[in-house]
Amino acid sequence: MRKKAAEPRGLHPAFVFALLFTLLFLSHLPLLRLAYFWDETGYYIPAAHDLLMTGSLVPETTLSNAHPPLVMAYLALWWRLSGFTAAVTRTAMLLVAAFTLLGVYRLSRRVASVDVAIATTLCTTIYPVFFAQSSLAHLDMAAAGFTLWALDAYIQDRRLLTALFFSLATLAKETAIIAPFALLGWEWICRFRDWRGQSSTCLFAEGNWKRAAALLFPIVPLMAWFAYHYVRRGFVFNTEFFRYNVQATLNPLRILISFALRVWQVIGYMHLIFLTLAAALAMSLVPRSDGRRERPRIAIPVQFVFGILILTYIAVLSIIGGAELARYLLPVIPLVILLCISTLWRRMRRWKLVVGIVAVAFVFGLFVNPPYGFAPEDNLAYRDYVLLHKFGDAYVDLHYAHERVLTAWPASDEITRPYLGYVRQPMRVVRVDDFSLQQMLNAYLQKSEFEAVLAFSTKYDPQNFFSHIPVWEKLKIRFFGYHEDLPPDAIAQLVSGRIVAQEKRNGQWIAVIELPQTREARSDRGGLQASSESSEGERRSR
Repeated sequence: MRKKAAEPRGLHPAFVFALLFTLLFLSHLPLLRLAYFWDETGYYIPAAHDLLMTGSLVPETTLSNAHPPLVMAYLALWWRLSGFTAAVTRTAMLLVAAFTLLGVYRLSRRVASVDVAIATTLCTTIYPVFFAQSSLAHLDMAAAGFTLWALDAYIQDRRLLTALFFSLATLAKETAIIAPFALLGWEWICRFRDWRGQSSTCLFAEGNWKRAAALLFPIVPLMAWFAYHYVRRGFVFNTEFFRYNVQATLNPLRILISFALRVWQVIGYMHLIFLTLAAALAMSLVPRSDGRRERPRIAIPVQFVFGILILTYIAVLSIIGGAELARYLLPVIPLVILLCISTLWRRMRRWKLVVGIVAVAFVFGLFVNPPYGFAPEDNLAYRDYVLLHKFGDAYVDLHYAHERVLTAWPASDEITRPYLGYVRQPMRVVRVDDFSLQQMLNAYLQKSEFEAVLAFSTKYDPQNFFSHIPVWEKLKIRFFGYHEDLPPDAIAQLVSGRIVAQEKRNGQWIAVIELPQTREARSDRGGLQASSESSEGERRSR
C-alpha cells in the first residue's frame, strides 16, 4: 500500500486561515454592504430567509430547485446570531472563501513546495471569478472548499475525512458528487491497466474497498436529501429547473459547443490565458536545479488525479447545466492554477516575475470588462449591477409604490421582497422574460395593465465583430437562450411611454419608463369610482 503523505510543515493552519480571511475582508470592505445580486435575489437569499423565518429546509416562498440546504442553513445560523443584513451575509461567505483558500494552500503545500503554495493561493485569491464569488451567497464556493479539502484527504489516503468532506461538498451543491465519482472511476481504470500489465499511473499501489466506500458514501446524504425533498414537495427537481438544466441541454451540437466554452473557462477565461500560455512555454525549458537536485514536479499520479477531475468537470458540465457560468468550475480552477505555477517554478528562472505579471492581469480583469460576453458575477461588474438597481428600484419605490410596474427577473423579485434591500414595501409587478423586441411587442398589447416599466440590461453584451457572425448568433439563440435587449429609447417608444430616470455603468444600464396615458386612465377610473362611492354615501345618508 502506498505510504500516506506526510503533513506539510510550516505555519499553523489557524494562522494561515486568519491571514487569508483578513486579506479577503479588507479587500472586500467596499462591497460588504451591497444589496443582493441576481441568483442571490432570485433563489438563495429567499431560500435561506425562509429557513430563518419558518425553520423549513425546503423553501416556502420560492419554488424549490432541490439544491441541498447546507449553505442556506449556514447563512440562517449567521443571521440568527448576528442579524439579517447584507454585511453579515457577505462576511459569512468570506469565511467560506478563506476556508477554501486554506484548502488550496494545504493541497498545494502537500504536492509541491512552499513557494508554489503561496503563489497558487495568492493567484487564486485575486483571480476575478474567485474574488467576485468570495462574498456572494452562492453554493459553489462552499462546494469548492469542501471538495479541495476532500482531495487533500484523499491524497493522504485518509478515508474518513475523504468521505466527510465529499459528503459536505454534496450537501453544499449536488454537482459536487462529480469529484468522488471521478476519482472512483479513475481507480477502477488504474486497476484495469495494472491487470493488463501496463505501467501504472495510479496514486495508490493497490485497490482498497474502504477507499472505494469512502468515495461512494457521499451519494448517501445526497440521496437522503432528495428523498426528504420529494416527501415534502412531491418532486425532486421542479419541471422548469429540470427542463432548463437537463432536457434542453442534451443535444450533441450544444454539448460540443458547451465543451469548448468550458475548456476556455479553465484555460483562458478572465486572463487565465496569461498563466496557461506561460506554463505551456515553460514546458520547452529544461528543469532548474537547486544545488545538485533537479526541482521536483508534482508527482505524476497526482497530476493524473488533477487532470481527471478537471476533464470530468468539463465533460459533465458540458452535458448538464443550462447556464454556462464559470463559478460552476470553482472546484477545479485552483487545480489548473496550481499545475501551471508548479510548472513555472520548476522550469523558469524568473518565475516570480511571470507570476507577478499574471497577478497584475488578474487584478486588471477585476476592474475592466473583457471584450467578449461574460456574466457580471465574474468580476466587479456585479457591483455596477447592484448600484444601478438600487437607483432604479428606489425610483419606482418612491414614485410608483401603488402602481403596477412591468419588469423582468430578477428585478421582479427585488421590488416584491423588501428584505432584499431594494424597496421599502412590496410592489405589484407585471413580469416579462426580458427586454427583447418580441417581449416588448407583447408588452405593448397589454400596456393597459401597467403604469411604469423598470427596464435594464439583462446581460453584458459588448458589440464587436464576433457578435454579428450570423451562424454564431443563431447557435446562441438556439442553445443558450440568447437575446438582445432593446435600448431604453426603443422600449419607451414601443410602449408609448417616456423615460423619467436612467443611469449607465460600464456597459450596463437601467431605465424607468412612465406610461402617462395608462396612469391618467387609471386615475380617471379611480376618480369615477370615488365619485360613485361618494354619491352612494350621500343617498344612504338621505
